[in-house]
Amino acid sequence: MTLDRFRPAVKGAVAPSVTLAKRVGLTPNGVSVLALALALLGAAAFAVAPRRDPLLYLGGAVAVALNGWLDLVDGELARETGTGSDAGDLLDHVLDRYADIAMISGLAAGLDAYALGLAAVTGVLMTSYLGTQAQAVGLDRVYGGLVGRADRLALVVAVGAVAAFVTQPFSGLRVVGWLLVFFAVVGHFTALQRFYYAMKAL
Repeated sequence: MTLDRFRPAVKGAVAPSVTLAKRVGLTPNGVSVLALALALLGAAAFAVAPRRDPLLYLGGAVAVALNGWLDLVDGELARETGTGSDAGDLLDHVLDRYADIAMISGLAAGLDAYALGLAAVTGVLMTSYLGTQAQAVGLDRVYGGLVGRADRLALVVAVGAVAAFVTQPFSGLRVVGWLLVFFAVVGHFTALQRFYYAMKAL
């Protein structure tokens, strides 16, 4: 069970942000680009936090939270304005993947844990790939599995907030390092879950 299942439940909460986006003239694609910019900002904060100031982890967590929020806003804005399109859906997914890569790379760069970062980012990308590849072979898009994108963003926000104040390693790794381990292991596991579901359906 993942947080992605609760997307319809937050429609009312997103409404004021959608109204604001329309008022300032933002298009759904514009919101998607803004979300990516926030992810890049968060990634930069994560990358420098251990060397400059651990409190930058908190700033990065806020940027990631806003990225996740705008990821809800762009879709709802497209539905409300009737501007949804295959091109917009493609752009949204591409920018989401770049955001995922940036955030995990920033976390790994801050710890100089590049091999761990590679394992984590491939797990995340494979999870997303299997979700959309199922659709490409004629099935519904798969959001299931142990950990989806909404879950990952929530974990990055939570761990980023903790890392701002807890800087001591635990069993050889800082809390951010353990998050990368989690993404590496559970990401690939979730990808295999989605692969199983798709193959079973086929």
